[in-house]
Amino acid sequence: MSDAPSASSLTEAPADPSKGSLRILQLYPREMNIYGDYGNVLVLKQRLAWRGYGAEILEHNAGDAFPKDVDIIVGGGGQDSGQVVIQDDLQAIAPRLRELAEDGTPMLLICGLYQLFGNVFRTHDGTVIPGIGVLDLETRGGTERLIGNVVARSDEFGEIHGYENHSGQTFLGSGLRPLATVVKGAGNNAEENHEGARHRNIVASYLHGSLLPKNPAIADFLLRTAAERRFGSFQDDGVDDSLAELARQHAGARPR
Repeated sequence: MSDAPSASSLTEAPADPSKGSLRILQLYPREMNIYGDYGNVLVLKQRLAWRGYGAEILEHNAGDAFPKDVDIIVGGGGQDSGQVVIQDDLQAIAPRLRELAEDGTPMLLICGLYQLFGNVFRTHDGTVIPGIGVLDLETRGGTERLIGNVVARSDEFGEIHGYENHSGQTFLGSGLRPLATVVKGAGNNAEENHEGARHRNIVASYLHGSLLPKNPAIADFLLRTAAERRFGSFQDDGVDDSLAELARQHAGARPR
């Protein structure tokens, strides 16, 4: 991979000279960003800026050299065809991703990359897409598409709001805990009442919308964890989340 092009980047310097910058890497934005999941990256960048921190936004697409130093990894959703396109490259960088995950690098994995960070995805037409085994789960393509607003409850993050649109049915292994319990919607599959998964500093979910604008507690978990790892502390001066709370109230009141 040494001859591959480097990931592209966009840097915004910290507004407060006493604070540094975090490096946020989005995986496969060309193929795995069909539901607006780049909005999650923008939320992280903005919530850093509100606190005086800078952000360097990196992208890794198939064929790129994987960056040597990242603080947060964000992955989005894509069609089955997109997952097929990236699978060889994903397997090539899998050892590094597993190393980062086990070391505690915070990650947000949505929909398609949530599936591929598991053990295997068996599509409805019989195609077997191997995962990279970061998360102990498997996904099976279903005949029913799970679509609509979701409300779920988490002991860690409180009430979680989002929108699901997937036909994959994901089942967690015995050692992997769910992100939340579904109050409204389907979540991981049509048989259980679990949504997403949690492992070390990884948050995995089927929820789009994007997820983070309506769920600032999750965004701040990722930022705090990354900043404490990078700088030893996170200077949280507080953010006015009244608009996010209003969005949450409206989202929670919408029909399925």
